[in-house]
Amino acid sequence: MIEVHNLTKAYGPRTAIADVSFDVQKGEILGFLGPNGAGKTTTMRILTGFMPPTAGTATVAGYDVFEQSLEVRKRIGYMPESVPLYPEMSVWDYLNFMAELRHLTDREDHVEHVMDAVQITDRADQLIGKLSKGFRQRVGLAQALVHDPEVLILDEPTVGLDPKQIIEVRELIKGLAGERTVILSTHILPEVQQICSRVLIINKGHIVAEDTPERLTAALQGTERVHLQLRSPTEQTAELLGRIENVLNVRPLDGGHFEVECALGMDRREEIARLAVNRDWGLLELRPVRLSLEDIFLQLTTEDSDEKIEEAVG
Repeated sequence: MIEVHNLTKAYGPRTAIADVSFDVQKGEILGFLGPNGAGKTTTMRILTGFMPPTAGTATVAGYDVFEQSLEVRKRIGYMPESVPLYPEMSVWDYLNFMAELRHLTDREDHVEHVMDAVQITDRADQLIGKLSKGFRQRVGLAQALVHDPEVLILDEPTVGLDPKQIIEVRELIKGLAGERTVILSTHILPEVQQICSRVLIINKGHIVAEDTPERLTAALQGTERVHLQLRSPTEQTAELLGRIENVLNVRPLDGGHFEVECALGMDRREEIARLAVNRDWGLLELRPVRLSLEDIFLQLTTEDSDEKIEEAVG
């Protein structure tokens, strides 16, 4: 649905993005992550036809973003971080106006459908300036959806919302999976894990990682780690655990807790559990330890991470 190849954008002597390439499949929700100034907004503005690239190509639904900009815009809904809402207009009038700008026929049907989709039908006659932040975000999402686009690009859609509003908007976005292709840019990393099937991380204008969170974890972690809690460990527990095949290291922690490190791809939980039961150590907990998305993000975007990036993404 979206194909980006060697996309570059320079502002005079400063290069915002350089040789950026990635694909997004139909119906996929892609999390687009990066620190401030990494090139996320520049990439999204190019994809939406807001600005041309300096070099490279990008296509949406087979149409070239630069050469066939109008065709691309028909197929993209864009919700920027600061949605251009008109506070003096009612929700209905604003959405009808946005539908008119897009030359839609049956505007009333489009507006009613999209208000129902984002659950703001009961606010149709209310002035936008009187709405809460959460409902204004819903109106912003509605304007991005009013023309029933194949692709939806969302830039920080939950910024400034309270926890309840975040959950509500998040559920709305999750409901779009399969129906539309979505690129979601956000600083709320747990949000990406809950919504997105794949993650793309950009840093200093370059793509530094692109995969599922699970695969990124495996590539960066390098080993399998297991957290073990025992009720009655002995002085020999760590030594005996270390004798299990493919166990690389055992680190005793306080309160009967242990971290067992195994070779990558070697899940030894079954052997660990069997040993704990046979030795009557009182097995209380046994679970894999994974890097969080926050850990992955920090490892790939900090100043001293260049060698780790090369190892993780080849």
